[in-house]
Amino acid sequence: MTTFTILTSGCAHNFSDSEQMAGLLKEAKFDLIQDVETADIIIFNTCTVKSPSESAFFTNLEKIKTQHPYKTIVIAGCIPQADPLNPKLKDYCLLGTRQIHKIVEVVEEALNNNVVRLLETGEMPPLNLPRVRRNPVVGVIPISLGCLGACTFCKTKSARFTLQSYPIADIKREVEHALNDGVREIWLTSQDTFCYGFDLGTDLVALLKELVTVSGEYMIRIGMGNPDHLPKIKQGLLEIYQHPKIFKFLHLPLQAGHDETLKEMKRRYAVEDFVSAVQEFRAEIPEITIMTDIIVGYPTETDEEYQATIEVMRKTTPACINISRFWPRPGTKAAKLEPLPGEIVNHRSKTLTAIFQNISQMQNERWQGWEGKIIIDEKGTQENQWIGRNFAYKPVLVDGNFKLGDRLDVKIIKTTTFDLRGEVIRREVIR
Repeated sequence: MTTFTILTSGCAHNFSDSEQMAGLLKEAKFDLIQDVETADIIIFNTCTVKSPSESAFFTNLEKIKTQHPYKTIVIAGCIPQADPLNPKLKDYCLLGTRQIHKIVEVVEEALNNNVVRLLETGEMPPLNLPRVRRNPVVGVIPISLGCLGACTFCKTKSARFTLQSYPIADIKREVEHALNDGVREIWLTSQDTFCYGFDLGTDLVALLKELVTVSGEYMIRIGMGNPDHLPKIKQGLLEIYQHPKIFKFLHLPLQAGHDETLKEMKRRYAVEDFVSAVQEFRAEIPEITIMTDIIVGYPTETDEEYQATIEVMRKTTPACINISRFWPRPGTKAAKLEPLPGEIVNHRSKTLTAIFQNISQMQNERWQGWEGKIIIDEKGTQENQWIGRNFAYKPVLVDGNFKLGDRLDVKIIKTTTFDLRGEVIRREVIR
């Protein structure tokens, strides 16, 4: 049997796409394996958000092509969609972000040494494609493609385009199918969940109200949503977040803590919008886990503006902060700006990282002595170590003989900078 492997980088949406491509290939009698050395076909599902991700892909591509010149290679995802004329891609079959349902066709052409490029953007991949789940208890479900933003630093829109949402009924059927497969966590993903449905005359709140009616033991994690769309749905979102099937987890990217930097970035909100949103969600749900994203070293960012970002982080104390150094992405407006000196960017990044670690440590200490349920959704790095999530999506490490999907009652006996350590009180297995 012809074997294949998929090397995926990037966001949850990319991993969902890889699951569907693997499902289609398996249905077509190809055999999925994890070993690059022995796979007949290597599919790269790529990410173009950051320069390091793109550079790492091309380095890995060249390495594999040199070491295994006779392997069949297909390149899918955001890099070929956003940059199809890149000379480094000219000898490979390319598959765009909205053509993943045609992966079998592309692989068969590649096996016959035909170079094809399916990069059309006029359709959306069906949601109900077969899947091979990366994690059998986590169902990653795209609710929309693209966004409504115009950020100067971001190349994602050239790969995912303008917002197109899947109908609520289609998403609900996919949730039901996932639960029938034994999934215990539903991850709703898109480039911006908070503008879901605006193109269909609906919104995220309406979707969530429908999804929580599905019977079963499961929790829903809502993916990243931008602050500029939050006012349109905030009141309804605050209410639906109270539902026991919704993880108390809010991923709200700030990117910069000064209005002038946000203006330069073409982010359509003010710092106060972010601050007030965090305060309102915390007032309603004190235990909520707040996650945000910060870009350090945007070319126009002054020392004063950077210090403002630090002050906002200290004021709002997010439990998780994704810190990214600015990278000029070809084809974006920000790429034309004069970059800041590397030593300045490095210093700002290290300083903010140290502040974040202090905040994270303090946030985690609040959970000392907490007792409650977790869902095991990941194997730990140590023998007999497992990772579960509580109602606020906090990672809890436990030791024992468990398996994915187990529900445990635990008590937090120790906290670290990045996780909680639990002692198992009772085990409840959901069949």
